[in-house]
Amino acid sequence: MAPWPFLLAVAALLAFSAPQVFAHLDHLPHYNGMQRGVEDYIIHQALEPEYAGPGQLTAIIFSIQDYDGNDVRDVETMAEIYSSTGERVKAFPWTKHDVGDFTLYYTFPQAGNYHLIFSVANGPVNSNSIDSPRGTLLSTLGCNCERVVSNLNISVSFGDIFTYTVLGAIFVPLGGLGSVLWLSYRKKRNIGQLRDTSEIIKYAVMLSAVGGGIVHFAVFSEHASLRLEYPIFLITAGGMQVSYGMLYIMLTLKSETGLEKSQYYRKTVALNLFGMAGTAILVGLYTYSVILPPPLSPTNQPEAVSIAGILAKSVEVFLVGGIIYLMRYEKKKLQAQVTQ
Repeated sequence: MAPWPFLLAVAALLAFSAPQVFAHLDHLPHYNGMQRGVEDYIIHQALEPEYAGPGQLTAIIFSIQDYDGNDVRDVETMAEIYSSTGERVKAFPWTKHDVGDFTLYYTFPQAGNYHLIFSVANGPVNSNSIDSPRGTLLSTLGCNCERVVSNLNISVSFGDIFTYTVLGAIFVPLGGLGSVLWLSYRKKRNIGQLRDTSEIIKYAVMLSAVGGGIVHFAVFSEHASLRLEYPIFLITAGGMQVSYGMLYIMLTLKSETGLEKSQYYRKTVALNLFGMAGTAILVGLYTYSVILPPPLSPTNQPEAVSIAGILAKSVEVFLVGGIIYLMRYEKKKLQAQVTQ
Protein backbone atom coordinates (compact mmCIF):
# COMPACT_ATOMS: atom_id res chain seq x y z
CA MET A 1 0.00 0.00 0.00
CA ALA A 2 1.52 3.32 -1.03
CA PRO A 3 1.75 5.85 1.82
CA TRP A 4 0.14 9.25 1.68
CA PRO A 5 3.42 11.23 1.47
CA PHE A 6 4.58 9.27 -1.56
CA LEU A 7 1.32 9.78 -3.44
CA LEU A 8 1.18 13.48 -2.59
CA ALA A 9 4.78 13.86 -3.75
CA VAL A 10 3.83 12.26 -7.08
CA ALA A 11 0.88 14.66 -7.36
CA ALA A 12 3.13 17.64 -6.66
CA LEU A 13 5.65 16.45 -9.25
CA LEU A 14 2.94 16.18 -11.89
CA ALA A 15 1.62 19.61 -10.97
CA PHE A 16 4.93 21.43 -11.10
CA SER A 17 5.88 19.76 -14.38
CA ALA A 18 2.76 21.26 -16.05
CA PRO A 19 2.44 24.80 -17.40
CA GLN A 20 1.53 27.15 -14.56
CA VAL A 21 -1.28 29.11 -16.25
CA PHE A 22 -4.47 29.60 -14.28
CA ALA A 23 -7.61 31.57 -14.90
CA HIS A 24 -9.42 33.79 -12.42
CA LEU A 25 -12.65 31.80 -12.76
CA ASP A 26 -14.83 30.55 -9.93
CA HIS A 27 -14.35 26.97 -11.12
CA LEU A 28 -13.09 24.95 -14.04
CA PRO A 29 -15.98 24.89 -16.52
CA HIS A 30 -17.54 21.51 -17.24
CA TYR A 31 -19.58 22.92 -20.09
CA ASN A 32 -19.74 25.98 -22.34
CA GLY A 33 -16.19 26.98 -21.52
CA MET A 34 -12.84 27.08 -23.24
CA GLN A 35 -9.12 27.51 -22.79
CA ARG A 36 -7.34 28.55 -25.96
CA GLY A 37 -3.85 29.77 -26.65
CA VAL A 38 -2.92 32.50 -29.12
CA GLU A 39 0.52 33.89 -29.84
CA ASP A 40 0.96 35.88 -26.63
CA TYR A 41 -1.93 34.88 -24.37
CA ILE A 42 -3.99 32.09 -22.87
CA ILE A 43 -7.72 32.89 -23.09
CA HIS A 44 -10.11 31.34 -20.58
CA GLN A 45 -13.87 31.66 -20.97
CA ALA A 46 -16.87 30.44 -18.99
CA LEU A 47 -20.61 31.08 -18.76
CA GLU A 48 -22.57 31.89 -15.63
CA PRO A 49 -24.88 30.06 -15.28
CA GLU A 50 -22.84 27.33 -16.87
CA TYR A 51 -25.90 25.55 -18.28
CA ALA A 52 -27.50 28.70 -19.66
CA GLY A 53 -31.03 28.56 -21.03
CA PRO A 54 -32.86 30.67 -23.61
CA GLY A 55 -34.24 33.99 -22.39
CA GLN A 56 -31.89 33.96 -19.41
CA LEU A 57 -29.42 36.77 -18.80
CA THR A 58 -26.03 35.08 -19.08
CA ALA A 59 -22.61 36.33 -18.01
CA ILE A 60 -19.80 35.53 -20.44
CA ILE A 61 -16.68 35.58 -18.28
CA PHE A 62 -13.17 36.03 -19.72
CA SER A 63 -9.76 35.74 -18.10
CA ILE A 64 -6.71 36.50 -20.25
CA GLN A 65 -3.20 35.74 -19.02
CA ASP A 66 0.22 35.34 -20.51
CA TYR A 67 2.03 32.02 -20.71
CA ASP A 68 3.70 32.63 -17.35
CA GLY A 69 0.35 32.99 -15.61
CA ASN A 70 0.58 36.76 -15.23
CA ASP A 71 -2.41 39.06 -15.67
CA VAL A 72 -2.42 41.05 -18.89
CA ARG A 73 -3.27 44.73 -18.92
CA ASP A 74 -4.46 47.24 -21.47
CA VAL A 75 -5.73 44.49 -23.75
CA GLU A 76 -8.19 45.34 -26.53
CA THR A 77 -10.83 42.76 -27.46
CA MET A 78 -13.99 42.21 -29.46
CA ALA A 79 -16.56 39.41 -29.06
CA GLU A 80 -19.19 38.13 -31.48
CA ILE A 81 -21.92 35.54 -31.20
CA TYR A 82 -23.07 33.60 -34.26
CA SER A 83 -26.02 31.23 -34.53
CA SER A 84 -25.61 27.73 -35.96
CA THR A 85 -26.80 29.10 -39.35
CA GLY A 86 -23.83 31.48 -39.50
CA GLU A 87 -25.82 34.63 -38.73
CA ARG A 88 -24.21 37.06 -36.33
CA VAL A 89 -26.74 37.72 -33.57
CA LYS A 90 -24.62 39.87 -31.26
CA ALA A 91 -21.37 41.82 -31.44
CA PHE A 92 -19.49 43.58 -28.65
CA PRO A 93 -17.28 46.39 -30.01
CA TRP A 94 -13.52 46.67 -29.69
CA THR A 95 -12.94 47.68 -26.09
CA LYS A 96 -9.75 48.33 -24.16
CA HIS A 97 -9.66 46.60 -20.78
CA ASP A 98 -7.38 47.71 -17.95
CA VAL A 99 -7.02 44.07 -16.89
CA GLY A 100 -7.69 40.81 -18.72
CA ASP A 101 -10.49 39.72 -16.37
CA PHE A 102 -13.87 41.05 -17.48
CA THR A 103 -17.47 40.00 -18.11
CA LEU A 104 -19.93 40.56 -20.94
CA TYR A 105 -23.68 39.96 -20.72
CA TYR A 106 -26.07 38.51 -23.27
CA THR A 107 -29.48 36.85 -23.34
CA PHE A 108 -29.57 34.01 -25.85
CA PRO A 109 -32.91 34.24 -27.70
CA GLN A 110 -33.54 30.52 -28.16
CA ALA A 111 -32.12 27.07 -27.47
CA GLY A 112 -29.51 25.73 -29.84
CA ASN A 113 -25.84 25.88 -30.74
CA TYR A 114 -23.91 29.14 -30.95
CA HIS A 115 -20.35 30.15 -31.82
CA LEU A 116 -18.56 32.67 -29.65
CA ILE A 117 -15.79 34.39 -31.60
CA PHE A 118 -13.31 36.22 -29.39
CA SER A 119 -10.74 38.57 -30.92
CA VAL A 120 -7.62 39.98 -29.27
CA ALA A 121 -5.81 42.88 -30.92
CA ASN A 122 -2.13 42.47 -31.69
CA GLY A 123 -1.90 45.81 -33.49
CA PRO A 124 -3.95 48.98 -34.12
CA VAL A 125 -7.73 48.44 -34.31
CA ASN A 126 -10.72 50.77 -34.50
CA SER A 127 -11.68 51.23 -30.86
CA ASN A 128 -15.41 51.20 -30.02
CA SER A 129 -16.19 49.81 -33.50
CA ILE A 130 -17.48 46.47 -34.69
CA ASP A 131 -15.88 44.53 -37.53
CA SER A 132 -18.13 43.38 -40.34
CA PRO A 133 -19.48 39.81 -40.14
CA ARG A 134 -17.20 37.25 -41.78
CA GLY A 135 -18.02 34.24 -43.86
CA THR A 136 -15.12 32.35 -42.26
CA LEU A 137 -15.46 32.71 -38.53
CA LEU A 138 -11.76 32.69 -37.65
CA SER A 139 -10.61 34.80 -40.56
CA THR A 140 -8.32 37.67 -39.51
CA LEU A 141 -8.29 39.28 -42.96
CA GLY A 142 -8.04 43.05 -42.56
CA CYS A 143 -7.72 42.83 -38.77
CA ASN A 144 -4.63 43.19 -36.60
CA CYS A 145 -5.89 40.51 -34.26
CA GLU A 146 -5.98 36.90 -33.26
CA ARG A 147 -9.24 35.00 -32.95
CA VAL A 148 -10.48 31.93 -31.08
CA VAL A 149 -13.84 30.21 -31.20
CA SER A 150 -15.88 28.60 -28.43
CA ASN A 151 -18.91 26.42 -29.13
CA LEU A 152 -21.83 27.14 -26.81
CA ASN A 153 -24.94 25.06 -26.30
CA ILE A 154 -28.03 26.75 -24.90
CA SER A 155 -30.53 24.24 -23.58
CA VAL A 156 -33.69 24.25 -21.51
CA SER A 157 -33.02 21.08 -19.51
CA PHE A 158 -29.43 19.88 -20.04
CA GLY A 159 -28.26 21.39 -16.74
CA ASP A 160 -30.87 19.43 -14.79
CA ILE A 161 -30.01 16.24 -16.68
CA PHE A 162 -26.32 16.68 -15.94
CA THR A 163 -26.92 17.47 -12.26
CA TYR A 164 -29.15 14.44 -11.72
CA THR A 165 -26.69 12.23 -13.59
CA VAL A 166 -23.84 13.34 -11.33
CA LEU A 167 -25.97 12.83 -8.23
CA GLY A 168 -26.90 9.37 -9.49
CA ALA A 169 -23.23 8.56 -10.09
CA ILE A 170 -22.56 9.50 -6.47
CA PHE A 171 -25.53 8.01 -4.63
CA VAL A 172 -26.22 4.86 -6.66
CA PRO A 173 -22.79 3.30 -5.91
CA LEU A 174 -23.05 4.41 -2.29
CA GLY A 175 -26.51 2.88 -2.11
CA GLY A 176 -25.27 -0.37 -3.62
CA LEU A 177 -22.33 -0.47 -1.23
CA GLY A 178 -24.62 0.30 1.69
CA SER A 179 -26.92 -2.56 0.65
CA VAL A 180 -24.01 -5.02 0.60
CA LEU A 181 -22.88 -3.90 4.05
CA TRP A 182 -26.45 -4.08 5.37
CA LEU A 183 -26.82 -7.66 4.12
CA SER A 184 -23.52 -8.56 5.79
CA TYR A 185 -24.64 -6.93 9.02
CA ARG A 186 -28.03 -8.69 8.96
CA LYS A 187 -26.34 -12.05 8.34
CA LYS A 188 -24.11 -11.60 11.37
CA ARG A 189 -27.04 -10.48 13.47
CA ASN A 190 -29.13 -13.50 12.48
CA ILE A 191 -26.41 -15.97 13.41
CA GLY A 192 -25.71 -14.24 16.73
CA GLN A 193 -22.23 -12.84 15.98
CA LEU A 194 -23.19 -9.28 17.00
CA ARG A 195 -22.81 -8.54 20.69
CA ASP A 196 -22.48 -4.73 20.53
CA THR A 197 -22.71 -1.78 18.16
CA SER A 198 -19.12 -1.99 16.86
CA GLU A 199 -20.19 -3.49 13.53
CA ILE A 200 -22.54 -0.56 12.88
CA ILE A 201 -19.71 1.89 13.56
CA LYS A 202 -17.39 -0.13 11.34
CA TYR A 203 -19.80 -0.02 8.41
CA ALA A 204 -20.43 3.68 9.00
CA VAL A 205 -16.67 4.29 8.85
CA MET A 206 -16.43 2.40 5.56
CA LEU A 207 -19.26 4.38 3.99
CA SER A 208 -17.91 7.66 5.39
CA ALA A 209 -14.50 7.06 3.84
CA VAL A 210 -15.96 6.29 0.43
CA GLY A 211 -18.45 9.16 0.70
CA GLY A 212 -15.74 11.65 1.69
CA GLY A 213 -13.65 10.58 -1.28
CA ILE A 214 -16.56 11.04 -3.67
CA VAL A 215 -17.15 14.56 -2.30
CA HIS A 216 -13.53 15.42 -3.11
CA PHE A 217 -14.04 14.12 -6.64
CA ALA A 218 -17.14 16.29 -6.95
CA VAL A 219 -15.52 19.56 -5.82
CA PHE A 220 -12.13 19.38 -7.52
CA SER A 221 -13.27 21.48 -10.50
CA GLU A 222 -14.12 24.41 -8.22
CA HIS A 223 -10.41 24.76 -7.49
CA ALA A 224 -8.94 23.74 -10.83
CA SER A 225 -9.02 27.24 -12.27
CA LEU A 226 -6.93 28.61 -9.37
CA ARG A 227 -3.96 26.24 -9.28
CA LEU A 228 -3.38 22.97 -11.08
CA GLU A 229 -1.94 21.53 -7.87
CA TYR A 230 -5.29 21.90 -6.10
CA PRO A 231 -7.37 19.48 -8.23
CA ILE A 232 -4.48 17.01 -8.36
CA PHE A 233 -4.35 17.05 -4.57
CA LEU A 234 -8.14 16.71 -4.22
CA ILE A 235 -8.33 13.83 -6.71
CA THR A 236 -5.43 12.09 -4.98
CA ALA A 237 -7.02 12.58 -1.56
CA GLY A 238 -10.37 11.31 -2.84
CA GLY A 239 -8.70 8.26 -4.35
CA MET A 240 -6.95 7.47 -1.07
CA GLN A 241 -10.20 7.78 0.91
CA VAL A 242 -12.09 5.53 -1.48
CA SER A 243 -9.18 3.06 -1.45
CA TYR A 244 -9.17 3.01 2.35
CA GLY A 245 -12.90 2.33 2.51
CA MET A 246 -12.80 -0.40 -0.12
CA LEU A 247 -9.76 -2.10 1.45
CA TYR A 248 -11.51 -2.08 4.81
CA ILE A 249 -14.59 -3.63 3.24
CA MET A 250 -12.57 -6.38 1.56
CA LEU A 251 -10.65 -7.07 4.76
CA THR A 252 -13.87 -7.26 6.78
CA LEU A 253 -15.52 -9.60 4.30
CA LYS A 254 -12.39 -11.75 4.22
CA SER A 255 -12.44 -12.02 8.02
CA GLU A 256 -15.86 -13.60 7.73
CA THR A 257 -14.37 -16.43 5.69
CA GLY A 258 -11.97 -17.52 8.42
CA LEU A 259 -9.10 -15.00 8.57
CA GLU A 260 -7.24 -15.65 11.83
CA LYS A 261 -8.06 -12.95 14.43
CA SER A 262 -4.49 -11.85 15.15
CA GLN A 263 -3.80 -11.47 11.43
CA TYR A 264 -6.99 -9.48 11.00
CA TYR A 265 -6.01 -7.17 13.87
CA ARG A 266 -2.51 -6.50 12.52
CA LYS A 267 -3.86 -5.66 9.10
CA THR A 268 -6.61 -3.41 10.43
CA VAL A 269 -4.11 -1.53 12.61
CA ALA A 270 -1.94 -0.70 9.59
CA LEU A 271 -4.96 0.20 7.49
CA ASN A 272 -6.55 2.33 10.21
CA LEU A 273 -3.32 4.23 10.90
CA PHE A 274 -3.14 4.98 7.19
CA GLY A 275 -6.75 6.18 7.10
CA MET A 276 -6.57 8.15 10.34
CA ALA A 277 -3.33 9.98 9.49
CA GLY A 278 -4.49 10.89 5.97
CA THR A 279 -7.92 12.04 7.14
CA ALA A 280 -6.48 14.11 10.00
CA ILE A 281 -4.15 15.83 7.50
CA LEU A 282 -7.13 16.70 5.27
CA VAL A 283 -9.12 18.14 8.19
CA GLY A 284 -6.09 20.15 9.31
CA LEU A 285 -5.42 21.52 5.83
CA TYR A 286 -9.04 22.55 5.38
CA THR A 287 -9.10 24.31 8.76
CA TYR A 288 -5.89 26.13 7.87
CA SER A 289 -7.15 27.11 4.41
CA VAL A 290 -10.36 28.76 5.69
CA ILE A 291 -8.42 30.77 8.29
CA LEU A 292 -5.28 31.65 6.34
CA PRO A 293 -4.41 31.69 2.62
CA PRO A 294 -3.67 28.11 1.56
CA PRO A 295 -0.25 27.18 0.15
CA LEU A 296 0.35 28.34 -3.45
CA SER A 297 -2.80 30.49 -3.37
CA PRO A 298 -2.80 32.85 -6.39
CA THR A 299 -5.22 35.22 -4.63
CA ASN A 300 -3.52 35.20 -1.20
CA GLN A 301 -6.95 34.87 0.39
CA PRO A 302 -8.44 32.16 2.65
CA GLU A 303 -10.79 29.68 1.01
CA ALA A 304 -14.50 30.45 1.17
CA VAL A 305 -16.50 28.17 3.47
CA SER A 306 -18.85 26.08 1.32
CA ILE A 307 -21.58 23.52 2.02
CA ALA A 308 -19.56 20.82 0.23
CA GLY A 309 -16.51 21.64 2.34
CA ILE A 310 -18.46 21.53 5.59
CA LEU A 311 -20.07 18.24 4.54
CA ALA A 312 -16.75 16.66 3.61
CA LYS A 313 -15.00 17.77 6.81
CA SER A 314 -17.92 16.70 9.01
CA VAL A 315 -17.70 13.25 7.48
CA GLU A 316 -13.93 13.23 7.99
CA VAL A 317 -14.16 14.31 11.65
CA PHE A 318 -16.59 11.43 12.23
CA LEU A 319 -14.20 9.18 10.31
CA VAL A 320 -11.25 10.00 12.58
CA GLY A 321 -13.38 9.42 15.69
CA GLY A 322 -14.74 6.18 14.28
CA ILE A 323 -11.28 4.88 13.39
CA ILE A 324 -9.98 5.61 16.89
CA TYR A 325 -12.97 3.80 18.39
CA LEU A 326 -12.49 0.77 16.15
CA MET A 327 -8.77 0.53 16.87
CA ARG A 328 -9.41 0.53 20.60
CA TYR A 329 -12.28 -1.95 20.21
CA GLU A 330 -10.27 -4.39 18.09
CA LYS A 331 -7.37 -4.23 20.55
CA LYS A 332 -9.63 -5.02 23.52
CA LYS A 333 -11.28 -7.81 21.58
CA LEU A 334 -7.95 -9.41 20.72
CA GLN A 335 -6.71 -9.12 24.31
CA ALA A 336 -9.89 -10.75 25.59
CA GLN A 337 -9.43 -13.60 23.13
CA VAL A 338 -5.82 -14.13 24.21
CA THR A 339 -6.70 -14.29 27.93
CA GLN A 340 -9.42 -16.88 27.37
